[in-house]
Amino acid sequence: MRKGIAFGVAAALAVAAMMLGAFGVLIESGVRAHGSLDRYASAAAVVHGEQSITYNSGSGDNKNSESRPLVEPNRVPLTQSAPLQAVPGVADVVADFSVPVVAAPTGLTLAGHGWDSAKLTPTTLTSGHAPASAQDVVLDAESAARLGIRAGSDLQLQIGGAPQSYRVSGIDSGGPAGTLYFTQQRAETVSGHPDRADALVVLAAAGSHVSASDLRHAAPGLDVATGAARGDIEHPGIQAGRADNIATGGTLGGVSLLVALLVVSGLLELSVRDRTRELAVMRAVGATPRQVRRVIVREMLKIAIPSALVGALASLGLGAALLAVMRAQGVLPAGYRLALSPIPVAGSALLTVLTAVGIGWLSARRVSKIKPVQALGETAVEPKRLPRWRVITGLVFVLLGAGMLVLTFTVGGQAASSSVAGLVISLMWGVALLGPWIARGGTRVLGALLRRLSPVSGDLAATSARAAAVRMAAVITPIALALAFAGTQLFAQTTSANATAAEARDGMRAERVLTSSGPGIPHGAYDAAKALPGVTDVTAVKRTTVLMPVWNLDTSLQSLSAQGVAGGSAATLDPKVTTGSLAGLNEPGTVALSSEVAHDTKVGDTRQLWMGDGTQVTLKVVALYQRGFGFGDVLLPRDLVAAHAANTLDDFVLVNGNGDLSPLTHEFVGLHTATAADYGSALTEQSRHDGLTGLIAVVAIVGFILVGVVTTLGVATASRRRELTLLRLVGATRDQVMRALRLETVIIVGTGTVVGAAVAGVTLFAYASGVTGLPMLSVPPLAVAGMVVAVALPAAAAVLVPARRILRRGSPRIE
Repeated sequence: MRKGIAFGVAAALAVAAMMLGAFGVLIESGVRAHGSLDRYASAAAVVHGEQSITYNSGSGDNKNSESRPLVEPNRVPLTQSAPLQAVPGVADVVADFSVPVVAAPTGLTLAGHGWDSAKLTPTTLTSGHAPASAQDVVLDAESAARLGIRAGSDLQLQIGGAPQSYRVSGIDSGGPAGTLYFTQQRAETVSGHPDRADALVVLAAAGSHVSASDLRHAAPGLDVATGAARGDIEHPGIQAGRADNIATGGTLGGVSLLVALLVVSGLLELSVRDRTRELAVMRAVGATPRQVRRVIVREMLKIAIPSALVGALASLGLGAALLAVMRAQGVLPAGYRLALSPIPVAGSALLTVLTAVGIGWLSARRVSKIKPVQALGETAVEPKRLPRWRVITGLVFVLLGAGMLVLTFTVGGQAASSSVAGLVISLMWGVALLGPWIARGGTRVLGALLRRLSPVSGDLAATSARAAAVRMAAVITPIALALAFAGTQLFAQTTSANATAAEARDGMRAERVLTSSGPGIPHGAYDAAKALPGVTDVTAVKRTTVLMPVWNLDTSLQSLSAQGVAGGSAATLDPKVTTGSLAGLNEPGTVALSSEVAHDTKVGDTRQLWMGDGTQVTLKVVALYQRGFGFGDVLLPRDLVAAHAANTLDDFVLVNGNGDLSPLTHEFVGLHTATAADYGSALTEQSRHDGLTGLIAVVAIVGFILVGVVTTLGVATASRRRELTLLRLVGATRDQVMRALRLETVIIVGTGTVVGAAVAGVTLFAYASGVTGLPMLSVPPLAVAGMVVAVALPAAAAVLVPARRILRRGSPRIE
């Protein structure tokens, strides 16, 4: 293998290993991620509710089981404390409550706990005493200094209503910053769920060991966290982020593997075809087909092993960078840590080597079996007919893509969204296998146009492209893949963001929106707003996520965005109700569903779902609506959502009327007034933020595809040394050959662009029709132009730079 071609193959394999390993790092970080042990570091174990829901569907051989994580803490009944206290070795069981508290007038947010929780950290009262009454609190020293508070001072605290006066009974210098302690009974009351604790923290007696199995036996139906898993209960966002990261990393890793196979297969096929003449000579002098294949495999191993190892080692850095970007953008919790080990390195290197050897062996298989004379003939003229296996396999992939296209059109919802990447890859594999037909078609159309523009060079470019359809297909495929994959993933996100913004804008009837810069809006603000003169309509909204069985092709458990509303009416928000009325949500035990998840549900039916903390509820359907992107797939009574959330505070309050809202902003700390347009912009920004993970992955995968584009075109051009030299020997000038190559590049890039645009267009059309509706399809022209330029410029350079080096010699000769 020539040095230039070998270098190109090695570079592509190294980048493939780096990309696969990077997604492996994300998966491993998700598997090993645990929250930091802060307040629970001294605990022998933490007893808590299960933080996932398992749903079983079907029966017998068709029985399926799937699990989804919970986004809210699954609380524990306080009655479980006594059985745990009786376990041998247990010194104490602390019922831990966490309550967000805002200190007035500064707006400083504190974490409120019961005084029993002070046993979990080295608490030292430097002044004052423990809280003794319902209005007593103990404050940490750092927060006291920031607020200018001493023991015995009064402190205004905002919890569930307007700020109230508390007395600072003591200052703690040993506990974590931003901590405030109530009496245990007061903490239970202000938490909003006095009969259930966030967790039961087990403290062991000095010198004793507490058996986790004994704790599980004492608390059936609950989970017992020990070791590093205790941090997951203290920081529940880490556990939710871990599950999402594992699922995302696995999906993207699978897509990147298919992309790598597609890119590398064309590249290695070119490298083997470049050696057809050499392999034919080997067969002519007596080498067996097996010996020829062994030569190819050995050479692939010599290139693949070092390049895969280099790329796999570099994947640790790329994976760390991806994780850092996701953490910085808020996609992952701040405490989410990077986990590095040899596993992603070994796995990505092994996959890359096996891929290279397997594709090299398949590419050499046909050449090694044909007769030497036939092989020598193919070095001059490519075969006109495609192998039967290639045609059949290509048609199978096209039919698979067509089936997924129908699925996207007919099913809609999350199933349609998740099928987009698979649809693109299926169609692109069909394009790759049937590529010579596409290349001949593109050459026929663009070649005729180029002949008119430049009769000599255009004819030379068109003739050369038509005669080398297999080579053309290998270089057109990565160009089409880059544009199809990037266009589909990017514009599916812009379409979703556009649908969210448009539905929120069209459905927002409120004139003003109350928001909070703190942990949320107290329920008292909603009640106070209704009492203001001139205010006509008020709606409180609290966001959450619920789990519900949803039918697509089959019933599956899905995580759905939901909102709890209080006082909701069409005067403040209009999700475009088609049946029923949102007024029914003012009654307990009710629900409204979007058309995406309703399936054949009718008003008056009941649906089961799981709240954010895992509590299963059966609710009566009072309304069906269409604007699921703008208002979530599920609408619930606000009080139901608050009862099963980490805190009871509202996210925002919608207000109509010309009443003066300044009394509210003065009475409640952190409360601000915004317009409906500001609210819509915030939703749009949140939609874009939710798509950041996919966007980061698209950048990484498309970056690899562009490397494949450049490498494949460079290898294809380098393998044409004999052809270009022969053109010089028969009288073509250097300028004529370069002009022909430039025009041939137009054919390559033009055909690849049309094919990629066709695949992306079909996929986006299906996505918009099945998920958001065609009017919501958003394809920014500047983004399209930027994508085409980003692919075309490297592609042109990959052809013209090596060609110029080949033609630089003063006296051409055939080697």
